[in-house]
Amino acid sequence: MGKKSKSKKAKPPPQQKISNFPKVEPPATAHPSDSTVTMTELVLPSHTNALGTIFGGVVMGWVDIAGAIAAQRYARSPVVTVSIDYMHFIVPIKIGYTVRIQANITYAGKTSMETEILVDAENTFTGEVRRATSAYLTYVAIDEFGRPRRVPAFQANTPEEKRKLKAAEKRREQRLAISKLIAE
Repeated sequence: MGKKSKSKKAKPPPQQKISNFPKVEPPATAHPSDSTVTMTELVLPSHTNALGTIFGGVVMGWVDIAGAIAAQRYARSPVVTVSIDYMHFIVPIKIGYTVRIQANITYAGKTSMETEILVDAENTFTGEVRRATSAYLTYVAIDEFGRPRRVPAFQANTPEEKRKLKAAEKRREQRLAISKLIAE
């Protein structure tokens, strides 16, 4: 009979690159203003329902895009959406209105960031601007293989930034508690 061969452990397959983004080292710290995004959209017929008001999903898509751009600017890397806090539509956004979406980072952990998104609807004929909705979204920075990667430390300088940071830390604790409940 033949020799028994020692079985070698098979090497795991190499991780597949998911992104061709250039690898850039983020700065050690970053300021919320490094992430500021303002998007402007015009509400077209394809964005609206039979009543002439915007589909909520359209607004949610714009919110996610603005938040992702803010997070990418802050982290200097690709990001993925992890969660969205509740979103209430306060006023209708009608066909022909202009929508302004503003996004900023309010918190950064080791690999995650919270963005605050404010959505205003403007009746361009009257000039009236009203807050339509707002939300907080969480993103995680990833490397070219899709693994979480470190983000810059959050640098809050003004009293307003410090207030927002403190509130964001409370929301983070609430999100973690909810995640724990869901996992059980």
